[in-house]
Amino acid sequence: MDHIHARDWLEVGNRVRVDCNYQCNVLVMDDHNYSLYRRGQTFRHFGGFFKRLPAILCIPSSGHWNTVVDLGGGRANIRYAINYLK
Repeated sequence: MDHIHARDWLEVGNRVRVDCNYQCNVLVMDDHNYSLYRRGQTFRHFGGFFKRLPAILCIPSSGHWNTVVDLGGGRANIRYAINYLK
């Protein structure tokens, strides 16, 4: 599964901002769910498909969080930025 991934410790209320020049899936999930995602199993996440960016998602609890940018099976040379607003 091709995707872009970043991981960081975030506090409740912090935000993830993803800028991308192409519509994409922006998913935020904990370590357990990221592992399920990578194995192609059912997983829980925040976010979804964004036609208009930037995508800004609020973190629901403190801990390590994984941010995934996924083109949903498509391929493109994209420009992106993942920023954490702490």
